[in-house]
Amino acid sequence: MSTPRPVGPLVSPGQRAFYQFARGVLVGLCYLLFRARVIGRGRVPQRGAYIVAPTHRSLVDIPLAATITRKPIRFMGKQELWKTRFGAWLFSALGGFPVDRSAGTGAVRAALARLADGEPVVVFPEGTRRSGPRVEDLQDGAAFLAVKAGVPIVPVGIAGTEEILPSGKVALHPHKVVVVVGEPLVPAPGTGSGPARRQETEVLTAALESSLQQLFAEAAAQLTRPTVPGP
Repeated sequence: MSTPRPVGPLVSPGQRAFYQFARGVLVGLCYLLFRARVIGRGRVPQRGAYIVAPTHRSLVDIPLAATITRKPIRFMGKQELWKTRFGAWLFSALGGFPVDRSAGTGAVRAALARLADGEPVVVFPEGTRRSGPRVEDLQDGAAFLAVKAGVPIVPVGIAGTEEILPSGKVALHPHKVVVVVGEPLVPAPGTGSGPARRQETEVLTAALESSLQQLFAEAAAQLTRPTVPGP
C-alpha cells in the first residue's frame, strides 16, 4: 500500500477559514463537554514551525492538541482514520494528513514538508495510545524531525482523556480534561543543516520523556481543581 499523497499547506483564505471554523466547533465542544482547562498556552512559540508532542491516552487527544494555539497545526495520522466520511472530514478539517505507517520515509518526508512550510506538526511520541500514568519507551520520531528540521518541540501533557474514550471503546464518557503546555525543547544549534545526528536525537528524546512525565503528572493533579472555561 503506498503512502497517501500529502495534504498541502493551509494557505488559501477558504482553507484557513474552514480550519478555524472546525477548530472553533471541536475545541468549543471540548470545553463544553469535558470542561477542558489549558495551562501554559503562553509557552507556545508565536512564530515559525515547531513540533507539538502530546501524551496519548485517547483519540480525544487529537482535537485537544488544537486548544494550545489558534494557529493551524498539522498532524500525521494512520490512513485508516480517513476510511469513513466523518473521519476524513474531522481529521482533514483539523489539518491532518494521512500516512501509511509501513512507509516510514514517506511519513518523514510529509512531516518535513509541512515544517518547511512553517507549519506546526503534531507528533505523538508514545507512538500509539497508552494506558496509565507512566510516560516511557518513547519513539524517537518527534526528536528526529526536530533535529532534522531544526525546530523546537513543544511537550504537552493531557490528563483525563483515558476516562473519556479508552482504547478499544466507542462510547464517550464525560470527564474533566486538563492540558498542560511545557517549555519548548530546542535542538542543539546547527543540527537542522545536515543529517540528523543520532546522539542528539537520543538526548532530545530523553529530555522529551522527562518533560512529558512531569507535565502529565501536573495535568493529572490539576483535575481536582476548579475548571476555568475559555476558548
